[in-house]
Amino acid sequence: MNLIDSLAKVLDQLGAEWILYVLIALSVLSVAIVIERAIFLRRNATPPDLQMQLLRALDSGKTQAVALLEPHRGMAAQVVLAGVRELHRGAPAVEELMTAREAHERQRYDRFLGFLGSLGANAPFIGLLGTVIGIMGAFADLKATMGGDGADANRTQAIMGSISEALVATAVGLFVAIPAVWAFNHFKGSIRAAQGDTQALASVLLAHLKSAPSEPTATPGKSGGGQRKDGGPAAEA
Repeated sequence: MNLIDSLAKVLDQLGAEWILYVLIALSVLSVAIVIERAIFLRRNATPPDLQMQLLRALDSGKTQAVALLEPHRGMAAQVVLAGVRELHRGAPAVEELMTAREAHERQRYDRFLGFLGSLGANAPFIGLLGTVIGIMGAFADLKATMGGDGADANRTQAIMGSISEALVATAVGLFVAIPAVWAFNHFKGSIRAAQGDTQALASVLLAHLKSAPSEPTATPGKSGGGQRKDGGPAAEA
């Protein structure tokens, strides 16, 4: 017995049924991830009027802006909140801090999406593997019955039944892959929208910070504007 015959015998003994169980388990896990991500995005949605609220809050002071953003858990609010808390560092530093915070928030939003993408890409191949194994088993049965005395009609019906069962694995693989791909693309679109909201809100903060008048600094040696303590002009040396 050569290597090909040995592998064919092993695959025939394994059968294709275990492939179906794997696909069902992956499907259940995929549905659980879709539900979890949908709830996550709903809870972390950014209010549509947050930009105008932030402008008014910034005009009232840093404390008001922090109080406005803290209750919101979405990417836009958390990124800009990190910048508001460090307003005293200046616009360049605030921009860098918000960029770092956005990278951190992106990890929260991308959680489990890699699994959905991989499942959508590979589930059809898993189903195809089950189909190949099933068809190999069907042809093995055909080979074993060749030369027998059984009726040709019954033999053909049994072989076609085996092939039909094998094709079920491919159908199940596609059934698992298509929703996973749709969910992956949908969530990626939601994340891009959240990033757009983040950029818009961050621009509001930076515009306010750059337009705010800087505090005057005292010039050494000229403090007091040349006035004596009693309010009169300073005496010249």
